[in-house]
Amino acid sequence: MQVKINGKPEEVQGTTVLDLLKAKNIDPQMVAVELNSTMLERDRLATTLVKEGDQLEFLFYMGGGR
Repeated sequence: MQVKINGKPEEVQGTTVLDLLKAKNIDPQMVAVELNSTMLERDRLATTLVKEGDQLEFLFYMGGGR
C-alpha cells in the first residue's frame, strides 16, 4: 500500500507502526511518530495499524549544542 513517510511516498506492507519502524531499523525509543497530524503515544505503536494513504512523520531526537 502507498503511504507518505516524512513527505516521501513509499510502498509498505500492511502493518503496525511498530513493525514499520522495525523494518526501517529505527529504534522506537529514539523517535516520535506523528500519524496523520496526530502524535502517537509510544504504547500505541504496536497496536496502531498503518492504512493506505496515511501520512507518517518520524521525528528523531538529536543531541548536541553547546
